[in-house]
Amino acid sequence: MNMWIFGRNGASGFSATSTAEELTEGIHASGLTAIVTGATSGIGSETARVLALRGVHVIMAVRNTEKATQVKETILEDIPNAKVDIMELDLSSMASVRDFAAKYQSSGLPLHVLINNAGVLSPQFKLSNEKIELHFATNHLGHFLLTNLLLETMKTTSYEQNTEGRIINVSSEGHRFAYTGPLSDYMNNESSYSSIYAYGLSKLANILHANELARLLKEEGVNITANSLHPGFINTELFRGHNIFSSIYLQPDFEVLYKRSFTGGAATTCYLALNPQVKGVTGEFFVDSNLAKPSSRAKDQELAKELWEFSMGLTSSK
Repeated sequence: MNMWIFGRNGASGFSATSTAEELTEGIHASGLTAIVTGATSGIGSETARVLALRGVHVIMAVRNTEKATQVKETILEDIPNAKVDIMELDLSSMASVRDFAAKYQSSGLPLHVLINNAGVLSPQFKLSNEKIELHFATNHLGHFLLTNLLLETMKTTSYEQNTEGRIINVSSEGHRFAYTGPLSDYMNNESSYSSIYAYGLSKLANILHANELARLLKEEGVNITANSLHPGFINTELFRGHNIFSSIYLQPDFEVLYKRSFTGGAATTCYLALNPQVKGVTGEFFVDSNLAKPSSRAKDQELAKELWEFSMGLTSSK
């Protein structure tokens, strides 16, 4: 699997050592508008910075607007002409997602790129406001609903400007550790809760969501792609307080062999957002800015359809 081949360029010409700036070098994207969820730290803030560097009008969709303001100020210090705006969004709350989408639509802004980046990893079993397990609610359902609510805006932008829209789900190799069996069996089952498996299920859902969305958009003949990715093993705030990850990061060779900086972690996201190499590519999974193979469950078309219907049921009544 190419995620373990460090320093060796893949078919795209890039590798795990490539940075987001390198992957977007020479690209001028001043006509594009992108939403980046979870843009207050780590991969999200670096994604916002690099997109802004390339001229993209970046909308930081965030829960903590005060922290986002600090990130925005840092970006503007380095890139004075950057176009960066902040909008409040709590992906664990469907009411917040609907409010964000309504405000975005009323703004009249176009939407070329939607980057579903935000995520949580909770050691304890928790429920969202709508009484849904927090990982699934935030990492998958919030993005699922957000994407559906903004899809018409993306379609209109694509049609009126004759451009390709791109939807990017930031998943993880952690999807391989998802619960097995029917999705509903583990949704709110505290007795069988495991933070790793719950996180894995939400990351599996990210891939299945992108795959089914890609199929539906292609069937409809819409010029919008949907792909998913693993950003690499990044020591972000997401993993703070998790003993299993802390022990892995403290291994003496981990820094050299596996861990990536934020600049590298945002690379594949920025590649999928802007690089012309992936024009027309949809329903795929990427690692280190190259095509990769997810788990067999992630490629299960029937499971993707099942998840879609399950997610529609959960979001339509909330």
